[in-house]
Amino acid sequence: MPELPEVETVVRDLRPLLCGRTILSVIKTPEAIRRAGKHPWEAVLKNRHFESISRRGKWIIHQLDNKGHLLIHLGMTGQLLVQPKGHGLTDHLHMILALDQTFEWKFRDIRRFGNIQYFANPTDLALFWTKQNLGPEPFMVDRHYWATRVKGTSRNLKALLLDQTLLVGLGNIYADEALHLAKLHPEMRGQNLTSKQNECLLRAIENVLTESIKNRGSTIRDYVGGSGLKGGQQLNLQVYGRTDNPCFTCGNPIKRTVLAGRSTHFCPKCQLGQPRKSIGSYTKGDRTV
Repeated sequence: MPELPEVETVVRDLRPLLCGRTILSVIKTPEAIRRAGKHPWEAVLKNRHFESISRRGKWIIHQLDNKGHLLIHLGMTGQLLVQPKGHGLTDHLHMILALDQTFEWKFRDIRRFGNIQYFANPTDLALFWTKQNLGPEPFMVDRHYWATRVKGTSRNLKALLLDQTLLVGLGNIYADEALHLAKLHPEMRGQNLTSKQNECLLRAIENVLTESIKNRGSTIRDYVGGSGLKGGQQLNLQVYGRTDNPCFTCGNPIKRTVLAGRSTHFCPKCQLGQPRKSIGSYTKGDRTV
C-alpha cells in the first residue's frame, strides 16, 4: 500500500499538471472499484477547475473551484496519473477525466481497494475527517502528545506506528525502517520506552520519511508517481523485505516476524529487545538521530 512518501510524491507531481486545468468530461468505466462513492460524476465534476492538490495522511485532496473536493485513497495498488491523451496503460482504469483537450487524469487500480469520493462543500469534508479520527502528520507532532500517547500503552511499537489515530501516513515499510534507524525492537512496548528512546523514535520517523520523499518513495510492486515515474527509495531500504540478508550495519541476518498482522523486518542485534536507561545519538549518513 502506498504510504506517506509515495502519496506525497503523487501530490507533488500532480500539482503543476492539474492546478488551473478544466475537467471537460468524465468517463466512469464499468469495472467498479469497491469503495467508490455513488455520485453523479459527470454532473458534479464537468467544467470544474482544479484549484489545489494536497494531502492528509494517505489521502489525496483535489480542491475544485466550486469549493467541492475530490478525495482519493490509493488503497493497495492504486495509481493516480496525469498523462497526455492516449498515453500509457489502459487496463484497470476506473475513472478518466479529460483535461483541456490534451491531458487525461486517470485512476488505475488493479486490486480495486482504492477509494474515490466527492464532497460538495468544506463542511462535509470536515465531517469526514472527524469520523476518520486521524492523528497528526509526522512532521507536525507535539512532543508532549507523542510521549504521552506512546508511554500510555502496552502495545508493541510496530502496532503503534501502524495506528493512524496516533500518527498518519506510516505503513509497513516505513514503520520497519524507522524502528531500525531508532535501534528499537518492534516488539518493545510503548510504556517501556525511555524519554530519549521516545524522542529518538519520532526523529527517526521524520528522517526516514524525509529521505523517502526525496527519493520519490518506494516502488515495490505497482506504485508510480503522478507522472508515471517509479520511486527509488526501495534501493535504500535497510530492513524491509530483506529477510535473511545481512544487516548493513552489523552483518547479522535480518529477521522477519508477524506483528499487528503484518510482516515485520528487523535486525536482532542492532535493534534493542529491552529498553536501556538512555540511548545516545548515532549517525546514519549525514543525519544524526
